Amino acid sequence: MPLRRTASDDARAHLAATLIATGSEDRAAFRELYRLTSAKLFGIVLRICGERQAAEDVLHDVYLLIWRRAGAWEPGRASPISWLATIARNRAIDWRRAEGSRRAAPMAEAPEIADPAPDAEAMLVADGERHSLLECLEELEPRTRAAIRTAFFDGMTYNAIAAAQGVPAGTAKSWIRRGLARLKDCLSRDD
Repeated sequence: MPLRRTASDDARAHLAATLIATGSEDRAAFRELYRLTSAKLFGIVLRICGERQAAEDVLHDVYLLIWRRAGAWEPGRASPISWLATIARNRAIDWRRAEGSRRAAPMAEAPEIADPAPDAEAMLVADGERHSLLECLEELEPRTRAAIRTAFFDGMTYNAIAAAQGVPAGTAKSWIRRGLARLKDCLSRDD
């Protein structure tokens, strides 16, 4: 049975595509990149700078650097978020060094940038859980299975599912609720 892409795989691929498009000076992609990453990068910068105003100024510089350097990102060398976080961290450290009135924090105290990719154990656990979920989904009635997949994997609302199936919204909700209860029972048997 082929493995399904997870939401995190899709998000990582979307971020990579957005970063590549930004490297081609696509302004809409740059806006999307900012929307996807600004909260995380701001957190990194704020932890290093220690001051909100300074962190906002540094974050502005970070995105200017990203705009200029996005074409230099090499997908095989680093994940998009690791590359972006490194730029943010380095710029914030540069700010700390340049600030004359404060003593810079030692490098040992600088936060580590964790690789967002799961480790091998987490991947094995996730693969086992995914396999169990897919097996349990196959045990459901076809319409219930389709309703759950459509709701949770495709993001359709109950009303949209009901309209597509030609049934009242309450019926679609019932299919999904009963199906989720069966999935819970099935998954608890696998434990």
